Amino acid sequence: MLGGARRRFKRPGIRSITFLSLLLVGCTGTQDTGTDATNPTALAQNYPARAVRVVEPFGPGGGPDLLARALAPKLSELWGQPVTVENHPGAGATAGPAQVAKSPADGYTLLINTSAQAYSAAFLKNLPYDPLKDFIPITPLTSQPYVLVAGKSAGVTTVGELIAAAKAKPGELKFGSTGVGVGTHLGVVKFNLEAGIKVVHMPPKPTDAIADVIAGTIEGRTTYMMAPISLALPQIRDGKLIALGVTTARRSTLLPEVPTIAEAGIAGFDFPIWYGIWVPAGTPAGVVDKLAKDIGRVLAGPDLRDWVAKHGGDTMSMTQPEFARFVQSESESAARLIKAAGIKPQTNP
Repeated sequence: MLGGARRRFKRPGIRSITFLSLLLVGCTGTQDTGTDATNPTALAQNYPARAVRVVEPFGPGGGPDLLARALAPKLSELWGQPVTVENHPGAGATAGPAQVAKSPADGYTLLINTSAQAYSAAFLKNLPYDPLKDFIPITPLTSQPYVLVAGKSAGVTTVGELIAAAKAKPGELKFGSTGVGVGTHLGVVKFNLEAGIKVVHMPPKPTDAIADVIAGTIEGRTTYMMAPISLALPQIRDGKLIALGVTTARRSTLLPEVPTIAEAGIAGFDFPIWYGIWVPAGTPAGVVDKLAKDIGRVLAGPDLRDWVAKHGGDTMSMTQPEFARFVQSESESAARLIKAAGIKPQTNP
C-alpha cells in the first residue's frame, strides 16, 4: 500500500496530454495557515488539551485507515492525549470530508485522505462542501503506486493485451473505481487517454468500499481497475486478479516482477497515490503549524518509516506551505486532465 527512505517528493513535469492528476486544495490552504493573525507559538502552547479524532473516508482496512491507525498511537504518545480514528465511508468517499468541513476549526478534527482530496472538485458538481475553500492542507504522508489489475475471467495478462482488447471492442470493456474523482478513477482515465482506448466507467454504489470494487473486478462485473497494491496483493497471489502493471516510474518492492505501465508500453506514465492530512478552514495558524511539525516528526521516526517501507511506500517530506502549493498544483493538473478527456462534472452520489 504504502517503500523507502524519507524524501522530498517531486512530481515529474507535464508532457503533452500526460497531465498528472489532481484537484482540490483549498483556497484557504494556499494561504498556508489559517486566518488567525496572532502569535503561532502562543496559539499552539496548549494544543492539544483533549482527544483528537482523525476522520477516514474510505472504510476499514483501506490504505488511509491502516496508515491512520499506525500514526494515531505515535501522536497520542507525543501529545499525551488520545488520538482516535473514525471511519466515515460513503457518497463516493466524500462523506468523511463533508463531516470534517463542518467541524469546529480548532485542530481537534483531522481528515486523512488520498490524492482524491485534490481531484474530486473537478468531477463533482454538488459537493456539500467547497473543496477549494473549506480545508487547509497540513502535511503529506506517503506516496506509493497503484497496480492496474484485471479479473482472471477477462482473459488479459498484459497491458498490451488489455489495450488490444479495448480497441477491438471500443466502448464494451468496463472499468471500476471507488468513486468518481478519486485516484482509482482518475488514474484509469489517464491510462485510457494515453492508451487511446474508449472504455465504460462503472461507478460504485454509494455504500461500496474498495473491497467491493475489487470483488466486482474478480467477479467480472468490470474488466479492470487500479487498486492500492496492499489491498489487491492477496487476490493477486491467489490468482484471482492479474497484475498488469504498476503506476509509478519505478517498480514496487511488493510486486518486483510486475512491470511499470511505462515499461509495458505507455511511455512516461507515472501516477502515484499519495496521502495527506487536512483540517477545516479557519483553524488557527499556531495549531496548523504545530500539527504540521508534529506529524512530520512522528512520520520521520524509525517505527513509522519501517512500517511505510514494509507496505511498499515512500514517506513524503514538505513544509506546510509547500504541501499547500503541491495540492493546488495537483488540483490544477487534474482539471487539465479531465478537460483533455472530455469529462463533464457529475452529480455526487
